[in-house]
Amino acid sequence: MTKMNVTLIVVGLIVSLVSIVSAIPGTATFYNHYVPSACFGNQNNGVMIAAASDVFWKNKAACGKMYNVRCTGPTNPGIPHPCRGKGVTVKIVDYCPSCAGTIDLSREAFAMIADPVAGKIKVEYTP
Repeated sequence: MTKMNVTLIVVGLIVSLVSIVSAIPGTATFYNHYVPSACFGNQNNGVMIAAASDVFWKNKAACGKMYNVRCTGPTNPGIPHPCRGKGVTVKIVDYCPSCAGTIDLSREAFAMIADPVAGKIKVEYTP
């Protein structure tokens, strides 16, 4: 194996470890009414959006930030396998002070990563 190949493998491993370490565990729920929002008023931001809980809202600092969210498991024993095996990127457009989860996804974003029947799931998210 050449020195270049070894270097590329090491760099790849480091990048993979950094992305694993930087993923933050939490829970996700979903909501249906997207406008108006705490960040953008009556502006339509599409459907790949989310509301931030107090965990990372920080007085509107989360507004407009993009998060990659991935389902990691169930919270509801009645739906033991809710995850679809993919992630979704969402934009924070709203605030959810009474969220039952860490992040409140749009119904469409939630459905991309999990079965909506589950209602609440375990996730990892990265900014």
